[in-house]
Amino acid sequence: MTDREQYAPGLASGAQVRKDGEKWTLILVRELRHPPEKVWRAITEPAHLREWAPFEADGNLGTAGTTVNLTWAATAHVSETRVTRADAPKLLEFHDIRWELEALDSGTRLTLWHSIDRRFIAWGAAGWHICFDVLERLLDGEPIGRIVGTDAMKFGGWQRLNAEYAKQFGIGTPNRTPNAAER
Repeated sequence: MTDREQYAPGLASGAQVRKDGEKWTLILVRELRHPPEKVWRAITEPAHLREWAPFEADGNLGTAGTTVNLTWAATAHVSETRVTRADAPKLLEFHDIRWELEALDSGTRLTLWHSIDRRFIAWGAAGWHICFDVLERLLDGEPIGRIVGTDAMKFGGWQRLNAEYAKQFGIGTPNRTPNAAER
């Protein structure tokens, strides 16, 4: 059995939402056993993003003012986006995503803010949870391959995570996939 076949996500944790009308912001925190510089490369360099993130970038995200095309795995939707803030290895902002990296004695506290339609906030939390698990294994040198979009939804543990996050956030779970305009 491969590491990917043995992978099972842990319990829903480290997430909260900030509510503002129909757009809610998912805040997900994960402590990683790696220095901020290594985590920074994983969240900015296209080759690393292809291994774990729910999108691909056609250029490096590490420089403010850079314009890149993001292709979201769930919808194959391509959006041109501009990196609005990049302060390596501490802060990265683009589109409706913000990353903060805080150095810890044991590694890095990675915090993600992602604005998501409120109807799909639990889906987003479950998806990012799995992406963070895959990222952690990639940084550990034990990659299991990207698990995103409909592949993540079919993956063991996703439905459970979705339900756990929905309960934590006090919402129901949607029964359809969001289209690109709703993301």
